[in-house]
Formats: sequence, structure tokens, C-alpha cells
Amino acid sequence: MIRAVVFDLDNTLVDFMAMKRQAVDAAVGAMIDAGLQLTFDQVKGHIDTIYAELGIEYQKVFDKLLEDVLGRVDPRIISAGIIAYRRAREAALKPYPHVTATLMQLNRRGLRLGILSDAPTREAWLRLCFINYHHFFDEVVTFDDTGKRKPDPAPFKLALDRLGVKPEEAIMVGDWAERDMVGAKNVGMLTAFARYGDSFGNQITDGVDFILEDIKDLLDIVANN
Repeated sequence: MIRAVVFDLDNTLVDFMAMKRQAVDAAVGAMIDAGLQLTFDQVKGHIDTIYAELGIEYQKVFDKLLEDVLGRVDPRIISAGIIAYRRAREAALKPYPHVTATLMQLNRRGLRLGILSDAPTREAWLRLCFINYHHFFDEVVTFDDTGKRKPDPAPFKLALDRLGVKPEEAIMVGDWAERDMVGAKNVGMLTAFARYGDSFGNQITDGVDFILEDIKDLLDIVANN
């Protein structure tokens, strides 16, 4: 019997990649308008390189960009970029369709709900609070809690321990098969692949227990398992 549902956050509850693209594009335009003497493609390409090297959650990407291309951090240019990024991020950060209704139903049914994210703690909570989802979840486990990223078993085990359930009593919902699904399966959890949030489109999902075309599909799965 399923007693708990553990969700990945980005590209499972919210379309993180779409938000990131819009926010970065806005920041690039603002920095150029503020005096950065490069083309849009040059700046965007350099930012993409930084993210590829240091991770998509790297918090000082604009500092590094300016240090790389100017040799210093110009306060006018970076301030323009940060403000544009934040404004665009807030406008673009939205849940996928039916996520809110699904979480409400799961809460009403008395299931324990958790978040398991590779994002830093502060960033995960900022995203949850911005979309007013922080009250839905009993526990939030992030990279900062264990220093390990999925599919390492440590964050999965910590989430289960905090939720007070056995692995076979929990289902993991996520968009990244090699991290979310493999990691959960290795500790004995049920797995549900969020195909609606799959930004890769060619992931191997062999061994996954359930495929979600829409997050509301989860309600029937929980009711019948």
C-alpha cells in the first residue's frame, strides 16, 4: 500500500527548463542594453558553457561571465542582468497542468508528500514558496542535506526516513530516468516516470513501474496500489 509520494521538483512539478531559458534570455538582453559589447549569441553561448561546466544551478553565472569576458564584474551590467533574470523567472515559473489539483487530492487522502531535489535548499524552497506549494509537503530533501546527488541512495533513504515509511510504501515521481527512477528503484521504491516533463525525449524507461502522461494519472495509481 502506498503511504507516501516523493516528487522531484524541476520538470516534474514546474517546467524548470522553460523558466531557465526565458530568464537567461531576458538577462542577456538586459546586460547588452546596459553596455556589454557582445552579441546575444555570444553571451548566451558563454552562459551555456558555464552551466555545462558548473551545473545548471550555479549561482554566480553572471559574475563568472563578466570576469571571463571583461576581466571584472561591472556593477551596472550585472545588476541589470540579475533584475531582468528575476523578473522573467517569476513570470515564467508555473506548475504543469493539473499539478495543484493532484497535490490537493493526495493531501485529502492522507498521504505523506515529500520533495527530493538535487537543487540547493534555498533555491528549492524559493521555487516552492513562489508557487505557494510549500504547505503541501511534509518533508523537503535537497542536495545540501546529504551532499549526494541522485541516483545515490543517500538522499532517497533520508527522504524515506523523514517521511516515516518503508521503501515499498513510497512511490518516486520524476522526469529523469537515470537519476530519479534508477535511484528510487535501487532502494526498493515504486517508480513513476513523468513523461510530460521529459526534456530529453529519448530516455530509457525499462523497469519503471508506471509512466505518467499527465500528473493526474498518479491518482489512480495511488488508489490501486
